[in-house]
Amino acid sequence: MRYSACFSNKLNCNLLSSFVILLSLGLATACNNDKKETTESNTTTQAPPPVVSPITMNYEVVNTFPHDTTAFTEGLLLHQGQLFESTGSPTEMPQTRSLIGIVDLKTGKIDEKIELDRNKYFGEGMVILNDKIYQLTYTTKVGFVYDAKTFKKLQEFTFPSQEGWGLTTDGTHLIMSDGTSQLTYLDPNTFKTVKTLQVKYNYDPLVNLNELEYIKGVIYANIYTTNSIVRIDEATGQATGILDLSALTNQVKSKYPNALELNGIAFNPTSGTIYVTGKLWPNIFELRIKA
Repeated sequence: MRYSACFSNKLNCNLLSSFVILLSLGLATACNNDKKETTESNTTTQAPPPVVSPITMNYEVVNTFPHDTTAFTEGLLLHQGQLFESTGSPTEMPQTRSLIGIVDLKTGKIDEKIELDRNKYFGEGMVILNDKIYQLTYTTKVGFVYDAKTFKKLQEFTFPSQEGWGLTTDGTHLIMSDGTSQLTYLDPNTFKTVKTLQVKYNYDPLVNLNELEYIKGVIYANIYTTNSIVRIDEATGQATGILDLSALTNQVKSKYPNALELNGIAFNPTSGTIYVTGKLWPNIFELRIKA
């Protein structure tokens, strides 16, 4: 516990020849000390509430679906019963494309709706809010807005972060990650920063926040290069839970060695389950979180 207080030296009373003067000085000193003690009490800083270590969340696999192994997954979301996916296109992987499309869970194929010029842009996270699709790009500091029904591009925007990674919404704001420990809340009309949230694991900054999903007032985030998804308290920024998907990752990579990082979280409000996948993964998994 941390306290901040100002402690003063006590007054030293000199022995005076007059008993009356001695008594008067004693009373004055006592009053002065009382005032100092009151000041000390008023300036004491309250200790911060103790940080609760993240709990381990358990899960069960409800369903397994095929996934396009050329899809370098950057975003995943469920909208009106359809699973949307956004992908990126690393230069060293010519088979990849930066697109947004609807996933056919029977075949794993993506019905392409939007594609970026891979020579200019690297597609990143996306979200749908108020019948508009918002999409980030990686290092160009540019985002795009599309009509969610016609997929027609409506506008471009810039964002304050140096990089664009994941994107979700609380129903009012756009919430983006940029690979650091910070989440940035943007106004969806002006794209100005409304606030930022520093995410911590215990007392340490939690970096590499990637794909995001907002579920019932809580933010879930993939942590880049790990097999984990963390649950984040939006009020404090503290990680309150961790979902270790190492078993799924190992299963996928044993089946398809080219599979890369876990990335992609989509919530199904009807079933209460989530869909997860990864970059170049052969499968999408539907999970039920137990804690």
